Amino acid sequence: MALAFDGLDTFADVRLDGRTILASDNMFLPHRVDVSEKIQDDAEHDLEIHFDSALLRAREIKKKHPDHKWEGFNGDMARLAVRKAQYHWGWDWGPVLNDAGIWKEARLEIYESRIADAWAQFDIAKDYKSVRIHAFADIETSTTHNLKAKFTVILGDKELSTTTAAAGKDGKVSAELQLENPSLWFPASYGSQTLYTIKTQLLHDDVELDEVSKATGIRKIELIQEPDKRGKTFFFRINGVDIYCGGSCWIPTDSLLPRITPEKYRAWVELMVPANQKMIRVWGGGIYEDDAFYSACDSLGILVWQDFMFGCGNYPAFPEILDSITAETQAQIRRLRHHPCFAIFAGNNEDYQVQEQYGLTYDYSDKDPSSWLKTDFPARYIYEKLLPDVMSSLLPSVPYHPGSPWGDGKISSNPTVGDMHQWNVWHGTQEKYQIFDSLGGRFNSEFGMEAFPHLATIESYVQDPKDLYPQSHVIDFHNKADGHERRIATYLVENVRTATSLPAYIHLTQLIQCEALMYGYRGWRRQWGQDRHCGGALVWQLNDCWPVTSWSICDYYLRRKPAYYAMARTLAPLAIGVRRQHHDWSVTHAREPKSQTYELWAVSSHLTPVKVNIELRFINVESGADIRPPLTRKDVSLTPNGTTDILAGEIDNTTCPPHVLFARLYLASDPSSVVARDMDWPQPLKYLSFPKRDLKIDVRGDKMHVTVQRPVKCLVFEEREGCHLTDSAIDVAPGDEQVVGVRGLKEGDKQLGWMYLGMGEQ
Repeated sequence: MALAFDGLDTFADVRLDGRTILASDNMFLPHRVDVSEKIQDDAEHDLEIHFDSALLRAREIKKKHPDHKWEGFNGDMARLAVRKAQYHWGWDWGPVLNDAGIWKEARLEIYESRIADAWAQFDIAKDYKSVRIHAFADIETSTTHNLKAKFTVILGDKELSTTTAAAGKDGKVSAELQLENPSLWFPASYGSQTLYTIKTQLLHDDVELDEVSKATGIRKIELIQEPDKRGKTFFFRINGVDIYCGGSCWIPTDSLLPRITPEKYRAWVELMVPANQKMIRVWGGGIYEDDAFYSACDSLGILVWQDFMFGCGNYPAFPEILDSITAETQAQIRRLRHHPCFAIFAGNNEDYQVQEQYGLTYDYSDKDPSSWLKTDFPARYIYEKLLPDVMSSLLPSVPYHPGSPWGDGKISSNPTVGDMHQWNVWHGTQEKYQIFDSLGGRFNSEFGMEAFPHLATIESYVQDPKDLYPQSHVIDFHNKADGHERRIATYLVENVRTATSLPAYIHLTQLIQCEALMYGYRGWRRQWGQDRHCGGALVWQLNDCWPVTSWSICDYYLRRKPAYYAMARTLAPLAIGVRRQHHDWSVTHAREPKSQTYELWAVSSHLTPVKVNIELRFINVESGADIRPPLTRKDVSLTPNGTTDILAGEIDNTTCPPHVLFARLYLASDPSSVVARDMDWPQPLKYLSFPKRDLKIDVRGDKMHVTVQRPVKCLVFEEREGCHLTDSAIDVAPGDEQVVGVRGLKEGDKQLGWMYLGMGEQ
């Protein structure tokens, strides 16, 4: 008989009939307490759990270790002493809500023997036509006499393979099974997300005592880090296929974790699929997520980059916390390792950046782990010894990476190796977002731009209508980023004409976010086809934990910001890009260059050549007229899983009026249907005028047909609750009708509102 506690947050004293049976100090560590001798069938028992303040206990622990350098970013640095979700101390996107309580299931289990753990490892043939399954089980029992484990591989309702093995005296069981022509698990759009069930039954004289079934996928994950002319590659190969990992970073999606339901997890992950995202990074300052989250990723084909739970700090490594971390990480890997979605585990989030910023000791050439514990950066022992040991023993098939960002012990901003967090747009040197692609590295695992949420979200937390203006106290309170006022203002003033009305201001901040992420994703995906220069890009961030202005591309209520749609277009299986040479107007006294070069290219994630037709138009921003005949290319064969450069030219700004470069891509087999578009605008947008766009939206059933007489920038539709759009934040050209699907809008409902850049000039 056992009391099981899957999650106690965080300092908990569990008492049975007034006596302490468990003292817990780790939110991430599940516990089991044998109460066989303490509970009687015919008696009443009192179970109490007393929680202490993690905030205060953390400060007490910190005081006991004055020699440790308690350095880091965000929150009270005492948080580093406690194994608790670090964002509970507040972050630059979330409030300080340091909660306590039972955050996961607690239950009483009664059994004679049970399966404590069951898992499998796959040995996939080089040609992927067969797989040997190594199945394992750990049995908890008073005696292993006549105990057996039966392992069965099931697909749908069909049993494909089964075998039985006897339990050893240590309670361990292992067996092998073979499958021919397995259906492999692939990321979304690259193949099926086949999930096999491996059922483990505990038998005593053929009587079933316990059963555990886990859904899993058969796949081979490789992190390709090979020397090349730029340094060393960093990209993922799944079942022999190179995958460009465009996607998002993930934070806990609520400040109060028990409020998150499996349905909400599923809804969040479902947002990624139509946006053509392939990877989500579970950030190290949150939690090891619920199985419902990872199961959604499994079934929908979303790869997971999983940080271990260390974020933005110089963590201590005294013996008792190392013991706790070891138990925590072993328990979490055992819980999670059957999920096929995992592509990589990383040791921490930005802890090596803390080491750099505070000048902590890090000699990469020193390979003696015991010596690391004696330095002022003892957490290196966790990331480069403890965690890799846990991974190699429990989950050797998934790559491990010491931190994010990290690259072979070099400075974390090194663009030639490892992954990079590129924050010199928004933070740091506050570069122009138009050059985002030139700032990246081999894998850009964080970058972003803030934007206001939609008006309906702001109205959910602004109680007094008098506070509905951009710089109100209430709205500022719902933005936790340091210096957000000046950073938002900088990017607005540099690029667009500012506005004071709240709806217009919201649209402008969303436009800036939309443009910034587009410039990053578009360029980095192009680099994928340039000898795997860039292996992926993960925007900071997909989601929010409360209604807030942040870097998220979808707000707390799952309302999609315009940047969500811009990402979807740049990450589509077929995409086209066109851009003119960047000219930094703000350092040249606003002088326009006499000429600018431009380039046009296409990218494809298809694994075989695709033939397309290309058209490039040159359209006057003011009049909507073509200023020269379009350029066309027919039957262009796109490089599989790569980039194809198509056109290059030069613009004479002394004779040509301000104009957009408008590119369209058609399948050669269906030249009447546009597959992809891109529109490059003269920069900065604030120098352009947008009167008389003559935009028309004709609603026919569940589709909105959009036409214009002059180019329109960033047409954003209302994100109404219950409605789902196929596209938004679109640039529209004359003579190019765009059709946007809308699901959930009923007959008689008010038409969705919309806004575009310069709409007030109409």
